[in-house]
Amino acid sequence: MHRITGKTGGDSLIEMSPTDSFNDGINGYHQHASSSTGSLQQGQSPSHLTPDVCVETCESLNNSLASLAPSDHSDSPQFEAETLERINALTGLSRKQALFLKFRSRVDKKKHSKDSVFFRDGVRRIDFVLSYVDDKDGERKQERRRLYEANLVNVGLELEIEDKSESDDGKTYFVKIHAPWEVLATYADVLKIKVPFKANDIPNNSEMPMNWLSTPFRLPEHIMHPEPDFFTAPFDKSKTDFFLIGDKDTFFPPSNRNRIVYYILSRCSYLRDECGDRDKKGIKRLLNNGTYTAAFPLHDCRYWTRSKDANCESDRYSLYKHWAGFFCFFKEQPLNLIRKYYGEKIGIYFAWLGFYTEMLLFAAIVGTICFIYGFLTYDDNQWSKEICSEEVGGNIVMCPLCDKKCGYWKLNSTCNSSWQSHLFDNVATVFFAIFMGIWVTLFLEFWKRRQARLEYEWDLVDFEEEQQKLQLRPEYEAMCTNRKLNRITQEMEWVLNRTSTDIMGKLLLCWATVMLWISLIIACIIGVIAYRLAVYAAFASIMKDSATSNLQVVGPYITPQLATSVTASCINFVIIMILNLMYERVAIWITDMEIPKTHLEYENKLTVKMFLFQFVNYYSSCFYVAFFKGKFVGYPGNYAYMFGSNLRNEECDPGGCLIELTTQLVIVMTGKQVWGNIQEALVPWLMNWWGSRKARSHPESLYSRWEQDHDLQEFGQLGLFDEYLEMVIQFGFITLFVASFPLAPLLALINNIIEVRVDAWKLTTQFRRPVAAKAHSIGAWQEILNGMAVLSVVTNAFIVAFTSDMIPRLVYMYTQPDGEMKMKGYISSSLSVFNISAIPLANKPDDGENPPWFNSSIITTCRYRDYRYPPGHERQYTHTMQFWHILAAKLAFIIIMEHVVFLVKFFVAWMIPDVPSEVKARIKRERYLVQEYLHNYEVEKLKIQLSQNGHNDCTCPPMIYPSLPKHEMLSECL
Repeated sequence: MHRITGKTGGDSLIEMSPTDSFNDGINGYHQHASSSTGSLQQGQSPSHLTPDVCVETCESLNNSLASLAPSDHSDSPQFEAETLERINALTGLSRKQALFLKFRSRVDKKKHSKDSVFFRDGVRRIDFVLSYVDDKDGERKQERRRLYEANLVNVGLELEIEDKSESDDGKTYFVKIHAPWEVLATYADVLKIKVPFKANDIPNNSEMPMNWLSTPFRLPEHIMHPEPDFFTAPFDKSKTDFFLIGDKDTFFPPSNRNRIVYYILSRCSYLRDECGDRDKKGIKRLLNNGTYTAAFPLHDCRYWTRSKDANCESDRYSLYKHWAGFFCFFKEQPLNLIRKYYGEKIGIYFAWLGFYTEMLLFAAIVGTICFIYGFLTYDDNQWSKEICSEEVGGNIVMCPLCDKKCGYWKLNSTCNSSWQSHLFDNVATVFFAIFMGIWVTLFLEFWKRRQARLEYEWDLVDFEEEQQKLQLRPEYEAMCTNRKLNRITQEMEWVLNRTSTDIMGKLLLCWATVMLWISLIIACIIGVIAYRLAVYAAFASIMKDSATSNLQVVGPYITPQLATSVTASCINFVIIMILNLMYERVAIWITDMEIPKTHLEYENKLTVKMFLFQFVNYYSSCFYVAFFKGKFVGYPGNYAYMFGSNLRNEECDPGGCLIELTTQLVIVMTGKQVWGNIQEALVPWLMNWWGSRKARSHPESLYSRWEQDHDLQEFGQLGLFDEYLEMVIQFGFITLFVASFPLAPLLALINNIIEVRVDAWKLTTQFRRPVAAKAHSIGAWQEILNGMAVLSVVTNAFIVAFTSDMIPRLVYMYTQPDGEMKMKGYISSSLSVFNISAIPLANKPDDGENPPWFNSSIITTCRYRDYRYPPGHERQYTHTMQFWHILAAKLAFIIIMEHVVFLVKFFVAWMIPDVPSEVKARIKRERYLVQEYLHNYEVEKLKIQLSQNGHNDCTCPPMIYPSLPKHEMLSECL
């Protein structure tokens, strides 16, 4: 392998070209103590190294000799070595300044910016960068790198290595990779990348009436549409003259280039062919075993200011200026520029997030109106007036809420919680629950239309899952040992040697692990419930003497019920976050163990496992408060206890269970959003601020582009997955339980406005550039959203019917004998009577727990929330007919609401087509043009062949479309 070490101003450069031979001994891993060690005196002969065994047994390459081309540098090697030794002896700022001065001399000679994204020649673009640290005891790693890079060269990639003396830490080597046209064209054909062949001639008639109103929210045209609109077709290497190829260096955008290079890197072996170990391949394994420390495509030039280098692109700067800044929150997103820079998969996520945020605006407005309605009708709340009045609430003595430690209490002590409950538990709640059932349908249907438009604009119309299924995961390919005939393609393909027992065993283990973790969540919820039951008595005992009255502002509002609910919700939130951190790694482990065949299959399996766990983790406490708390309590003298213990089942707050559900929802939802924003924004911002503070102590141009990106965080395997999961969980909060908290969409809207800009800022400034990937939809999340939309109609109907007091009030109002439809007397009718003397001794309050005003000789009965016959009745303490009337009304409401909402949902879904008619026309036009142009191209090609060969001795195949050579995958080529 022919390597050139050129010295220019003290830097060392090792370059590998595709013409190099595999067995050449110049490997670049021989003791890089200084840049001078990479060159020898002119006239030395090369020494070839031919490894005959695998990596585990081959001799270290440190013993090999190096053959270097004569240096054209006039400085003496001794002087250069002494200079580098002095630089390496320095530390801190002194070393940085010395490196900068050394680099400046190189820039003066080569006219090459360190912020550049090109090789030293200023022509070949850097498509990918690998980094590594040469360990003292890393002979095996050196051998892996040598073989791996030699294989990369054999496939056609070009490499250029930056010596560690050029890095800031003096330890890290950087391998810069360039894909020439031949490699790009070959793999663009393999991956069926669509490229332009004709300018789009369909006029854009998407102008809307009063379009000028949206002017403040628009971005400049060159930002929204950075590229002209073309008709496209899958690239075919044998028909390069069919496509609009102006400049081969810029024909494939950087996102496609790094996608192609990563495809090669992930399938390239780091062993010789004769070793025969298919498992030893791919950049992921080399990263995991420490052979390389990082692998990433380069960002464009600096983002905070436009680069002075004319060759540096400014897409990153444009994204930072027009998208990543928080003060752009009211502007539209440059989706086409995002897609061009990061690829379709990230672009489709931000398109979905932006559309979801826009639709949240309508839900937030209606929810705020419903909340304002509850606030404005505050004084018309007749049942709260009765609770707070001395004549009604002051004369009603309520039974103890717990055994021993709780005394008797008056109903008017819950005056504040009754008023608070009215803000959310009113007639507008029913309207908002129905509205959200329709809103979620409109959101999903309009998103399908938006997604269809993006599929066309981003050349994803024919990109189906079938194409993704052809792209096997390298981890799957590495485990394949057998070949099998594919019945569809009639080609031999690699398959895993799996037995039915092996498959069933792994599936059983994986799903047993998932169920174990779900059981752990349920156990934690039961523990929190036990905490509620045990602590409530303690709070009641502490607060019986009005211990909170000293708190001037919030003291009157703190009750034992509120204190218990808030502390339990906070504990539950902490448990949720801890379990999330633990389960995420478990989900990845069990999904990897299943060895999914394709990336799509891997993502779908991981999505199901993660969502199922998160669904139970986040929503189980809300389901408990909404549908179980206070429903299985019993009555005085016959209370129900938790699992036969001495902990009495929990009753609802005197103001109703809805206010407790609201408290639970606010704490979990808001806490999750605040914690997420702290993790995603505040911590990276502080790290970035501290890094900027240190960077101001030396020149900005000291660091090269690859060093700057190397210091950024990696956009990990679950980066985009976590973002989707976070938003889907939020979607569940604002749909499944929105009847209890109409302001939930408003909180989600505020969070998402921040989320869009925080995610944009992180991607642009804090993360390395992710490898571009294609996706024509949001994948399995679409089906999850559809399922949650259906479930939300059911849960909100049950919340209004069984958690809210709306149905009992309506039944009471419409069953008044005089037909006045008034709520006077409702409180008394909703409370049952119990004889205090019938309370068992084990349930009676201890001495000193009752308030001073309680006199057992005068007060002989207490009241409790239920509809039961009073003592002395022939059916005492059994449910009254009013209870059954209310139950029938609740069930009727659920049936009517569900049928009405589902009918409207299905009608709206039927009325709104998934694909706009304009998009359908454009798709048909493009397919027609592809066929027409391809036909004309083949006819012209055939005419040329006939004219060249003559009409008599023509040997052309009798067809218009000649057969094309098949391109094999890299894993099969090596």
